[in-house]
Amino acid sequence: MTDINQKALEERTAKAEKEAKAIEEELTKLAKGDLSYIGDERLDKLMSDNEKYKHRLAILQNAIEVERSVGSAKKTSKKRPNLLNDINSIEGTICILDELKNIFEIAITSAYPELEDPPVVLTLSGNNPKFGDYQCNSAMPISQLLKSKNIKTNPREVANNILNKMPASPLIEKTEVAGAGFLNIYLNRTFAEHVLSCILRLGVKPPPVKRERIIVDFSSPNIAKEMHVGHLRSTIIGDSICRALEFLDHDVLRLNHLGDWGTQFGMLIAHLQDKYPNFKTHSPPISDLQAFYKESKKRFDEDEEFKKRAYSCVVKLQSGDPDYISAWKLICEVSRQEFQKIYDRLDIKIEDRGESFYQSRMEKIVKELKDGGYLEEDDGRLIMWSDPNNHDGIPLTIVKSDGGYTYDTSDMATIRNRVEEEKGDRFIYVTDVGQYTHFVLIDACARRFGILKDGKKIEHVGFGVVLGEDKKKFKTRSGDTIKLIQLLDEGLKRALDKLVEKGRDKVLTPEELKQAQEAVAYGCIKYADLSHNRINDYIFSFDKMLDDKGNTAVYLLYALTRIRSIARTAQISTDKLLEEVHKSGFKLVHDAEWKLGKVLLRFPEVILKVANDLYLHSLCEYLYEISSAFTDFYDKCYCVEKDKSGNVVKIFYERLMLCEVTARVMERCLDILGIKTVSKM
Repeated sequence: MTDINQKALEERTAKAEKEAKAIEEELTKLAKGDLSYIGDERLDKLMSDNEKYKHRLAILQNAIEVERSVGSAKKTSKKRPNLLNDINSIEGTICILDELKNIFEIAITSAYPELEDPPVVLTLSGNNPKFGDYQCNSAMPISQLLKSKNIKTNPREVANNILNKMPASPLIEKTEVAGAGFLNIYLNRTFAEHVLSCILRLGVKPPPVKRERIIVDFSSPNIAKEMHVGHLRSTIIGDSICRALEFLDHDVLRLNHLGDWGTQFGMLIAHLQDKYPNFKTHSPPISDLQAFYKESKKRFDEDEEFKKRAYSCVVKLQSGDPDYISAWKLICEVSRQEFQKIYDRLDIKIEDRGESFYQSRMEKIVKELKDGGYLEEDDGRLIMWSDPNNHDGIPLTIVKSDGGYTYDTSDMATIRNRVEEEKGDRFIYVTDVGQYTHFVLIDACARRFGILKDGKKIEHVGFGVVLGEDKKKFKTRSGDTIKLIQLLDEGLKRALDKLVEKGRDKVLTPEELKQAQEAVAYGCIKYADLSHNRINDYIFSFDKMLDDKGNTAVYLLYALTRIRSIARTAQISTDKLLEEVHKSGFKLVHDAEWKLGKVLLRFPEVILKVANDLYLHSLCEYLYEISSAFTDFYDKCYCVEKDKSGNVVKIFYERLMLCEVTARVMERCLDILGIKTVSKM
């Protein structure tokens, strides 16, 4: 049977190599100067097929190696050869789920070489240890595929065939067929101990990924308007996404697409000239820019003469008049200083790049869209459809009837800049869910114009509304939008009250208390947002956020400081732990130790999932799972044994090592969520 399989695999490999070569030749021809294919779907398909065949070739070649090695092993030994790296070659973080997928893809391809892209279905097994740690559930769908080809079989037979073709791996202790054809996978404890030992020695390292240039557009308030709770979600979610991607060593550009251009600046400049005529020589004391904006808006709505002057100010600003540019810069700078106060408090790093940056780029793209025949006239406007042959839905408005540009124009210029000038690979926009349709349309029109190609796309990270405890849109009692700075101040007050209520002011120094207050206040606001599925609305409640039980930032911060205090109380330094790990190694003996160790091993797959789907609540759920597994471990396993007088009589170094690794993984997770940790609380 092995000879037959090997021959089938070799035939498929030869075929895949031939098809890949043909595509390579076609791509080479196009690269020599046939520009007619640029932006063409056929080119995109060729590129996609080329990557697919390269992947399939790698899998098929691995499967052939398995066949040869298994055949050789049968002649010399009953033990399967170890085709993957041995344990000692693993120096740090490894994504177990990805490795298992590779192993089972090879096994399934070897067992069923006649199937094209067979399903590889892997999941966690749940909490019952009798079902293993992971499960491969591919047998049933493969059985259905075979039946459709008139091959008689059943899921259990398929599972056994897959099991017989599995290459040996240091990750796996054993694999067994259960029930109707489930493959239960048990992880190798020695492998787990080695990986956790690496974390202790080297720190929490990212799993290896292909490095990409990723542009994340988030926060994006408007100049002359204060940041409110609506900006909170975009800022917090966007920052955490950047932190996750940066941890994986991607080249991340964090952009703040400020609303710093447009007709509103005419009325602001006109009002500035009237209220502070010497603004060019004396910096005006505009402490409340929101009030300044409201004053100018009131005049604009009620005073026809002021409105005319405001429009003339816009014309002069857009024509580059130095005095008007100075006034515009002054207003922008006052706003930026106010925004920065919030960013500093929330520890947000972001690069301002407002709409003004794209003005010349908008002019250029509008001309090219006109010249290329992409625009159609509609009641004086110039519009663009994503499909020129299908006018269902809504188009982009590229030029208004008065000749002005719109958000659509700006976003087309923006995505072009990010693709062609910034050389981005991924383009992430963090806004409310209401803008989803807009970004779908921008993506489609950018694709039609040839900006987006080779599988590149706009990724819209949408989020729901923040609600008050009355389940209505979060506002003040007077109905005004809540200012973000006020929200942060309230958080600080309540966090201090909570710490004093627990008597922490009696045991912490003033500096430690201040650090704990800020960590709790800003951490609880961030975590309450990030721990919810971002698509959904969520209720803003300080009482729930500051609860020290359940899945909250306060509970996790307390849990972390308790873990850190165990070694500190025993007066065991990290250096001493490292000495012990070199002497005795890292051991997971007790069931509770093994359970916690397996949870910690899953960090790479959780962070890769977050980087892929951009849902941060998965990381929050994982953090809570770690703390729950640690509580179970700590309840059942002594780390430090004391006599009746409280003197330390025995130290379980292997368990202190597990405490240290747990703390490091938790700290890394909290850092990715943008939450600062403290040593004492």
